[in-house]
Amino acid sequence: MRGRTANRPPEPERHRIEIGGAGIAYRVLGDGPPVVLVHGLAGSGRWWERNVGPLAERFRVFVVDLPGFGGNRVGAPFALVETPALLAAWLDRLGLGRVALVGHSMGGRVAAELAAEAPERVARLVLVDAAIFPAGPDWPVRPWRLAGALRRVPPGFVPILAADAARAGPWTLLRAGHALLTTGVEAKLPRIVAPTLVVWGDRDSIVPPSVGERLTALVPGGRLVVLAGGDHSPMWSRADAFNAAILEFLTEAEPADEGWA
Repeated sequence: MRGRTANRPPEPERHRIEIGGAGIAYRVLGDGPPVVLVHGLAGSGRWWERNVGPLAERFRVFVVDLPGFGGNRVGAPFALVETPALLAAWLDRLGLGRVALVGHSMGGRVAAELAAEAPERVARLVLVDAAIFPAGPDWPVRPWRLAGALRRVPPGFVPILAADAARAGPWTLLRAGHALLTTGVEAKLPRIVAPTLVVWGDRDSIVPPSVGERLTALVPGGRLVVLAGGDHSPMWSRADAFNAAILEFLTEAEPADEGWA
C-alpha cells in the first residue's frame, strides 16, 4: 500500500451545504465505501491532512467542517447537543446510507452519539481521544493543563491549530467547551452496535488514556489501541501508526459491513 503521509494528498472536491440554517463545509476524496472524518473543538478538516491520502486509497473520504468551524461562515452558531442530528441530516442530503465514522475529541463525542442514536447509519466507528465524559470537580483549573499540552504541540501543527481556533472565535469555543465539560453521553454508549475502535495517544494530557480505557469498557465489543508518543491529536503526531491502525480496522471483514463495504 502506498503511503502519502509525507506528501500532500491530491486536491479534493470542496462543497458546502445549508441544513436548517447551519452550514456544513466538506471535502471529498477517493473512491470506495464512505468514511466520514469529524474534527474536534477549535479544529477543522485540516486536522486530518496526514490521514486523508492513505485513507482515500481504499475509501471515499468525506472531511467535515462542523458549523462555526473551518470553511463555514465565521461566527455561525454551534450547538453541540444538535450536532449529531445535523450530521445525520447531512448524510441524508448526500444520499449516504451506512458510513464509517471517525471522530476526534469533540468530534468523537458527536460520532459516538450518532452511532448510539442511529445505529443503522454507522457501519464502523473510530473514536480518537474522544471527549465523551463531563469533567470532574477540578475542571475550572483545566486551562492550566491545556496550556501545558499546547507547549507539546508538534511545530508543524501549530499554525493550523492557531488559525482554526482564531477563525472559530472565542464565543464559539467557550460555548462548545462549556458543553463538553459539563455534559456527557456515557449513558448512550451501551447502545452502540457498530464495531468500534478507540484510539488514544499515551501522552494525551487533555483527555488522559484512562478515559480511553473507561470508554472502551462501556462500548460493546470496543477495542483500544494506545499509540506510543501520541498526544491529544495522534492522527497528526503519530500519523503513520494512526493510519495503519485504522486502515487495519476498516478493512477487516465484519457481518455489520452489509450495505457499506
